Amino acid sequence: MLIKLAWRNLWRNKLRTSIMLFAMVFGLIGVASMIGFMNGMYGNMIDNAIAWQTSNIQIHRSEYINEPEINDTIIGSEQIIEQLRDMPDVSAWSARFIADGMVASARSTRGVKINGIDLEAEAKVTPLVSHIIEGEWLSEQGRNPVLVSSKTADRLRLRVGSKVVLTFTDAANDVSGAAFRVRGIFKSPSSSFDDGNVYVRRSDLSALAHIDGVHEIAIVVNEATPSSNIVTQAVKAQLQTQTSKLNTIRDWQQIQPMLATMIKQTGTSTAIILGIFVSAMGLGIVNIMLMSVFERTREFGVLMAVGMQKHKVFLLIMLETSLLGMSGALLGVCICAVLMMLLQTTGISLNSMAEGLGAFGVDTTIYPRVSFGEYQLIFLTVVAASFLAALYPARQILKQRPADAMAEKH
Repeated sequence: MLIKLAWRNLWRNKLRTSIMLFAMVFGLIGVASMIGFMNGMYGNMIDNAIAWQTSNIQIHRSEYINEPEINDTIIGSEQIIEQLRDMPDVSAWSARFIADGMVASARSTRGVKINGIDLEAEAKVTPLVSHIIEGEWLSEQGRNPVLVSSKTADRLRLRVGSKVVLTFTDAANDVSGAAFRVRGIFKSPSSSFDDGNVYVRRSDLSALAHIDGVHEIAIVVNEATPSSNIVTQAVKAQLQTQTSKLNTIRDWQQIQPMLATMIKQTGTSTAIILGIFVSAMGLGIVNIMLMSVFERTREFGVLMAVGMQKHKVFLLIMLETSLLGMSGALLGVCICAVLMMLLQTTGISLNSMAEGLGAFGVDTTIYPRVSFGEYQLIFLTVVAASFLAALYPARQILKQRPADAMAEKH
């Protein structure tokens, strides 16, 4: 009975209730859009970093991490690769021979990281093959092919077929190098990654360095999302029990602590945005309920005079506000869910900000996403705020005696 009466009271002033509901829905759409955009941008940044730079897990010689030396190859790399073949949770891996050196053309010279790769294995770990914009992927045919980024190609005035010279310090601390021919040009989401990496065949680089082995093994695990951590930690723990103590095994969060910090701060950012909206919404509800309650002071006085208990009057006011909050929250969340489904299909194009986004390794198209848990948090927070906002108006009306309330004129 009280719920039915509260619902009818809520719509006695249709315009006022409609305005408040519209404000709640409009605000929730804004909040959900901001949360979705932040989740989409951070998620894209993390996924790109894992796909292009860190993979889920990397293995190095311990000394190599702090001071990369070409002689610090991984201990027992062949045994590690054999172990990886027997792990069902590992989907792909790539063993790399890495040298810090220079790439030079007739026009200019740049410092780069020279990545010697196994072609088939690398194609499964990084999306290089699908991001070649000119030329083609490296092959086993031909003498000394090299893959360079579009940024490096622009700065060194290179095109497919151009000749470059790669130089680096070999195992004997002598300068070694050779001429390479540009086989393909790639472009990744990260401008800093493009600026500092070239790819050659591992056999070519190893022969020039006069040393066998690998400096890095990048591992991709079977997970629903690249940034998921459960399977990663399980694989990492298994590898640690079977690998030499002279090697160091790190997951992507250890390799990129800044990205890990971003994930941890996402919840805080969501709470701050939601808190600002809820505070503003709560003040609006308090204002509306005060107007509604004081307009009906005489009515509440009559109800108390004919025997309605004060706690029921209190409950009636609380129900009105709670129904208002629930209606606005439910309507807002439903509209937000439909909007997010649409944006997850179409995406938000940010081509005008391509250069700035490239510095953070973010694609120019963002796909906002809001999790079910975040929708639950939004709904419950709005309902709780509505309930709390009704306490002051309800308390004010209960302070009055029935006779005084009936004598009020509004």
